[in-house]
Amino acid sequence: MMTSFLFRALDAKVGLFVAILLAIIVAVPALNILMPPESPLHVPTYAVTLMGKYLTYALLALSVDLVWGFCGILSLGHGAFFALGGYAMGMYLMRQIGTRGVYGDPVLPDFMVFLNWSELPWYWFGFDMFWFAAVMVLIAPGLLAFIFGWFAFRSRVTGVYLSIITQALTYALLLAFFRNDMGFGGNNGLTDFKDILGFDVQANSTRMGLFVASGLALVLCFLICRAITRSKLGKVLVAVRDAESRTRFLGYRVEHYKLFVWVISAMMAGIAGALYVPQVGIINPGEFAPANSIEVVIWVAVGGRGTLVGPIIGAVLVNFAKTWFTAALPDVWLFALGALFVVVTLFLPKGIVGVVSQGWANLRQRKPSAVTDAGSEEPSGGSHLSSGVEPQLAEKP
Repeated sequence: MMTSFLFRALDAKVGLFVAILLAIIVAVPALNILMPPESPLHVPTYAVTLMGKYLTYALLALSVDLVWGFCGILSLGHGAFFALGGYAMGMYLMRQIGTRGVYGDPVLPDFMVFLNWSELPWYWFGFDMFWFAAVMVLIAPGLLAFIFGWFAFRSRVTGVYLSIITQALTYALLLAFFRNDMGFGGNNGLTDFKDILGFDVQANSTRMGLFVASGLALVLCFLICRAITRSKLGKVLVAVRDAESRTRFLGYRVEHYKLFVWVISAMMAGIAGALYVPQVGIINPGEFAPANSIEVVIWVAVGGRGTLVGPIIGAVLVNFAKTWFTAALPDVWLFALGALFVVVTLFLPKGIVGVVSQGWANLRQRKPSAVTDAGSEEPSGGSHLSSGVEPQLAEKP
């Protein structure tokens, strides 16, 4: 049933995009493993890790586009769901360190030993098992999104007010996770990971596996989003985005539709955070920073809001530019990012994908399409009939 649901989302364009993603997922590890380091086609391991991080950012941007592009919910706090998923995975990775930590405690992470904790907090129980951590990657952001959305959407909070509340939510979590007594490492966060599923996180093979896992998660979530937006549910979401009051007047429980897509989006963001953490090797409260969530909105706007493909492209391109600027011109990056957002807002409101689609449509319209029948005769009176237009007959005086 789930497979048929996903396959209904496929068409020629979507199939081509998925095929390109799958080709990248296969080609990048192959070029790293099969090509010698001196070959120009060799992809170094650090580049694989960097591209894996880009894929997790693309998944995060996709989750924002699902609620903003198709339901009109501008979230400025999706970084909170991303960070919660990352912390769930980070807790599992910390439990795997065991006696290999600085203090050699078989149960307590190093930061707890340093802070003189005597026992493991109850909310850390179960994170020594991967399946439990994987479930919490979905439950932690999903539950927070459900509670927040239940009160916000039932209260009919919309527009800029909802955006401000989402930003306040992630800022509150930022302040909470900075506290040492929360049991999440304080401002240093969780780091010094050793293993994941018994494999060394620093090994090349593990890096390849994490890259492939990130790519496959992106493809799967893309298909899920595509299936949702093409279904009857997706049509209702677009109606809510364009005319919420009218949709409510027609009898739809708008808050239920909003809550559903909001929770799905939060879970996708949590998956992105869980895949992000083992690849970068750290998770700290800085991931809750409101600026991070605003930057995700920029990725979506640059790529093309409401297109699903656009946010993926926008996330990769903007973060590639960020990598280049922060290395070559570190003082210029923030100005470049701000200028990019202004330019896109003023001149490219539909983003990169929207501009390309419009240009392609205009190009197809310019092609001659009128075809005359070989044996047709011109009607009497000298009037020429064009397709879909009736001749106007002048009255005789």
